Amino acid sequence: MADELITEASLAGAAIALGAADVMGFSEAEAKLAHDAAPINKKFTQRLRAEILEGGDPLGTAFSQIRSADIRRNSGATYTPSRIVRAMMMWAAEQPTPDRVVDPGVGSARFLCAAGRTFGNAQLIGLELDPLAALMARANLAASGFAKRSFIELVDYRSPSNIFAGRTLFIGNPPYVRHHQINAEWKRWLVETAACYDLKASQLAGLHIYFFLATVLRAAPGDYGSFITAAEWLDVNYGQLLRDLFLGPLGGKGIIIVEPTAAPFPDAATTAAITTFQVGSKPSSVRLRRVQRMKDLADLSGGKRVRRERLELESRWSRLTHTDRGCPEGFVELGELCRVHRGTVTGANAVFIANADARDVPDRYKLRSITRARELIAAGRILSDASMLRKVVDLPDDLDELEPDERPGVERFLAAARARGAHEGYVARNRRAWWSVGMRAPAPILATYMARSAPTFVRNAVEVRHINIAHGLYPREQLSETQLRNLVDYLCTGISVLDGRTYAGGLTKFEPGEMERLFVPSPSLLKEAIA
Repeated sequence: MADELITEASLAGAAIALGAADVMGFSEAEAKLAHDAAPINKKFTQRLRAEILEGGDPLGTAFSQIRSADIRRNSGATYTPSRIVRAMMMWAAEQPTPDRVVDPGVGSARFLCAAGRTFGNAQLIGLELDPLAALMARANLAASGFAKRSFIELVDYRSPSNIFAGRTLFIGNPPYVRHHQINAEWKRWLVETAACYDLKASQLAGLHIYFFLATVLRAAPGDYGSFITAAEWLDVNYGQLLRDLFLGPLGGKGIIIVEPTAAPFPDAATTAAITTFQVGSKPSSVRLRRVQRMKDLADLSGGKRVRRERLELESRWSRLTHTDRGCPEGFVELGELCRVHRGTVTGANAVFIANADARDVPDRYKLRSITRARELIAAGRILSDASMLRKVVDLPDDLDELEPDERPGVERFLAAARARGAHEGYVARNRRAWWSVGMRAPAPILATYMARSAPTFVRNAVEVRHINIAHGLYPREQLSETQLRNLVDYLCTGISVLDGRTYAGGLTKFEPGEMERLFVPSPSLLKEAIA
C-alpha cells in the first residue's frame, strides 16, 4: 500500500485525511505541507486506517521509500522494527504506570502508538524536527484513536524546557547523527550542560549522546525510560559521557546489545544497544545481555548482572556482554605474544605520502609503506612484493643530519608542504618537528582493523612500514618464520567479527587492545602447522 504514496505531497495528503490536524500542537510548517498536500480518496484512506489499526505503519514505510536511507541518515531518521518496539514497551509495562509517555524523536509515532495501546490513560507526547514526519505521527495517533490525549511539537529536544509534571516514560530511538553535522553552538551546549553535572563531554559525540543528556535535564527522579541507539558509545572515548550518565543521574538498569545479524536497524548493518533506566536510582548492578537473532528479543529481561564498580573501572563495556570464553588448552592471548600498535598518523596524507612535491627528497627518507587497507587484502597471507606500494616522506627531527647536497630538495618539499598548510594541522603542531612523521619500525605482521568482515592478517616479508589504516603486530619474543606464518594462518581463519565492535554503516573495528585479547596458539603449538 505504501507504493501508492509515492510523493511527499501524497504522503501529506494521506496524513491529513487520517486526521493529523486533530492532534494538538499543529505547527505552521505542517500547515504549509497540508495546504500543498495531494488529495486522497476516501476508499484509500479507509484502507490505510485499517492497516494502522492492525498495527502497521504504511505512512512510515512510504516515508522510508520516498526519502532514501542516505537522505534520512543526514537527520538520523532510522525507523525501529515493530518487534523491538514491542520488547521495549513490554519492559515499560512492567514499571510503574506513567502519566505521560515522551518520544524525543517521534518519527511516525511507532513507539507512541504502542504506548497508547499499553497505557490507556497516559498522555502521548512526541517531539520532532521534520514537519512531514510530525504529520505522519499525528496521522498514526489519530487513526489509532489517540488524538485527544496526544500532543506533537515541532521542536528540538535539546531546547530549554520545563520538567514534565507527574511520572514520565521516555522511550524511543534517538537520531543517530555524526558529530561532523552538529554545529559549534550545540557542541558548546553539550560541554557546558555536562559540566553542570561535573561530567566531561567530547565534542566528537554523536547526536544520540545529546538526547540522553537532554533526558536527564527534562526528567525528575522516578521517571524511567528505554532508548535504542547505535552501540558504539559503549566503547569509544566520546561515549564516556553517556557511560557516566548511565552510572550517574540517568540511573541505568540494563543494556541489551543487538548484533547486526538481528538487523535492529533496517537501513544499517550495525550493532544496537537498548538501554533501560530509572532516573535518580543507583542500582548495585546492571543487567547486560547480547542478542544475535531477532526472535530472541521477545522482551528485555535476562542477562548477567555486572556490579557497577566493575563498570566504573572499565572503559569499554561491550566485551562484558560476551559469555565468558575459556582459553582453549595450549592457547594464549595474542597480547602475550605480540604488542599491537596502530600505524603512524601522518597528519596530512596528501602531503607526506610522496607525490611530485617530494621528487627531490632523498630516497632514504621515502619509506615504502602500507597506506591503504586494500593493499593488505590484495597481498594474501604474505606480502612479498613492495614495488606497487607508495612511499611516506619521513624526515629527521634535526635537518642538520642532511647532507649539504640533500638540503635544497628537502627545503623545496617543506615549502610546498607549508603552502598546503601541513605545518598547521593538529598532529603536526604536536610533533617535535612538524615535518617529521616518525614512522614505526616495520612490523613482522600487519593487519587491517576496520572492515565489513574479520581483519586480514599478513606476514610482512618485505619489511614495509604502515600508517594508521593498519595495525602492526610486534612479537615480544623471537618467533621463527614458521611460527610467524602459522600465526598469520590461524588469525586469518580463527577470528570472527563478533570479537570486534560493529559501528553504524556495518563496519567492524578492532582496537589494538581488542586484538590483543584474541586467543591464539602458544609458541610451542605455532612450531607446527595449525590444523
